[in-house]
Formats: sequence, structure tokens, C-alpha cells
Amino acid sequence: MKLEWKNCVRIGVTGLLLYLAVHYWPTVSSIAGVVFQAAIPLLLGCALAYIANILMKYYEDHLCKLRTGRILQVIRRPVCIVLTCLSVVAILFLVLNLVIPQLITSIQLLFQQFSAWAQKLEKIPDLKSMMPKELVAWIQGTDWESATKQAIAWLTTGVGGTVNLVISTVSSVFSSVVTMALAFVFSIYLLLGKERIGNQVQRLFKAYLKPKYREGVYYILRTLDDSFHHYIVGQCSEAVILGLLCMLGMLLCRFPYAVSIGALVGVSALIPVAGAYIGAVVGAVLMLTVSPMKALLFIVFIVILQQLEGNLIYPKVVGTSIGLPGIWVLAAITIGGGVLGIAGIFLSVPIAAALYKLLRTDVVARSSDSM
Repeated sequence: MKLEWKNCVRIGVTGLLLYLAVHYWPTVSSIAGVVFQAAIPLLLGCALAYIANILMKYYEDHLCKLRTGRILQVIRRPVCIVLTCLSVVAILFLVLNLVIPQLITSIQLLFQQFSAWAQKLEKIPDLKSMMPKELVAWIQGTDWESATKQAIAWLTTGVGGTVNLVISTVSSVFSSVVTMALAFVFSIYLLLGKERIGNQVQRLFKAYLKPKYREGVYYILRTLDDSFHHYIVGQCSEAVILGLLCMLGMLLCRFPYAVSIGALVGVSALIPVAGAYIGAVVGAVLMLTVSPMKALLFIVFIVILQQLEGNLIYPKVVGTSIGLPGIWVLAAITIGGGVLGIAGIFLSVPIAAALYKLLRTDVVARSSDSM
């Protein structure tokens, strides 16, 4: 009898909460939005810690096998964390050191070329006679004094908007820096105490979940972890492959800046599907200083390479590493990008892989039971 009353109370409380959530949905959604905004540094810290833990585990398993002595065991984890951070910083520094100086030089050369073109235009005799008659009539018929006053008035009234824009930009940059700093610090704490946090979560599940449900939750979490782990590793492998193919193709086509642009395309390819085009834009700017025709041919080359990568290499490398067929990789990216944008592109593939594994396991279990 007591068990039935407990079930009735649970059903009643659940129904009441659902009613309140639906009836006061604007208030509930606003509160949820505030909580989510406040938790963004913590969520980013969890993501950073999860990604960094992949490389840190490699160092712990292969490079830092310090198992003798209490002092060595204490410093083993901090040493691996420092090595992980230094590895990421070294890769970013190497790529930026290859690209940024050449990009600055190319922009300076472009401005010099524009200045030379302007000087050539100024030296053209009787430039007025070369202009269309309509343009000359418009220039002569315009009241430039009133136009100047209107421009000054617009600039004067627009100062407030400009100041507000500058303030909002500075505030946004400062907020982003603080968020990333908090996320980094939180990720370090997670990496230092990951075993203790894992034990606490297990104790929580053991206290509030029945063994059958607890095992199901563990299985789902292990499947998600396996999918995300292999997805990150596969994404990095695919970026390296694309960067090397870009560099080799540019060397064969005798394009300039092959090493720099290949490294940039490889790093930007960490963004699924569309990332390589970001590096392609910078590469085209670099090549404009050498030859506009080569810049155009380079864009054609990147488009072809990106099509091959997106339809052949990416589904095979990433799809094979996470156990998801290539067709479903493309489908997950398309749907995820359409629903959540960049975040959807990042998250859709490992989530789809996890669902695919769970569904396949359940189908196999049901088929064996029916037999």
C-alpha cells in the first residue's frame, strides 16, 4: 500500500512540474537561459579538459611512466598537463610563425601596388576627357558644400553610436577573455582531479540508481565517450592528411607559399567540412602579391581538393574511426549544421555515431532474443 502511495505522489509531482513548465514557459526559458549563460565557462572547461585528456593520457601512458617514489607520483600529473599545454602552444606558434609574417608582407605589397596604380592614374593627362559625360555632369551639378555639411552632421550624430560600438566591442572581447580564462582554470582542476571526480559520480549513481538502470547509464556514457574520443582523433588525423595533400599539390603545381598555406589549411580543417575554405581565403591573399592568375588557380585547386576531402577522405577517415558509415557522416553534418550551425557540425557526428552503435546493439540483441 505504501508503494502505491509513493507512485501516486511521484506521478502527481511530475504532472504538476510539467504543467508549471508549460504554463510558465517564458519564465522557465528565461531562467534556463540565465543559468546556461552563467555555466558557459564551466561547460567550455569540461570540453577543454576532455580534449586535453586525450593527449595527456598519451603522455601518461608513454612518456611519463613515473611509478616509483612518492614525489614522482605527485608531480607526474602536473608534468603531463604542462606537456599537453606546451604541445598545443607549440603547434599554434609554429603555424602562426609560418603564416602571419608572410601574410603581413603580402598585405603591405598589396597596398604598395594599389599606391602605384593610384599614382599612375594621377599621371594620366586630361583624365576629365576620359570620363563619361554623365559622370562629369553629375560632379558639376552636385552641391558639394551642402553634401559636406550633411556628412559632417551625420558624423557628429554618429559619434554616440560609434562610441557605443567601441564600448560594446571592448566589453565583448573582455568578456570572452574572462570566459576563456575561467574555462582554462576549470579544465586544469578537472584534469588534476579526474579520478576523484569520477569516483564521486559513481557513488552518486550508486546511491540514486538501481543496478539495472545504473548499468544502462554506464553503457550509454561509455559509448558516447568512445564516439567522441575516436571522432577527435579522426578529425585531427584528417586535418593532417588534408594539410599534407594541400602542400604536396601546391608543390606539384608550383604554387608559392606551399608549406605555410598547407599548414594553415591543415589547422583550419579541424572545423569540419568548411574549415579548409578559411585557410584558402588567406592563401589567396598571399598569392595575390605574386600573381592574380595563380591566386585564381589556387582557389580552383582548393575547391577540388575540398570536394575530394569532404566526399571521400573525411567520411572514410572519420567515419571508420568512429564506426559510422560515410553516408551517415554526411547526413549528420548536414542536419547538425542546419539545426545548430557550427556547434551542430562539431557535435552531430559523434552523437550520430553513438546513437548508431546503441541502435545496432539493441537490434542485434532483439534479433537474438527472437531467435
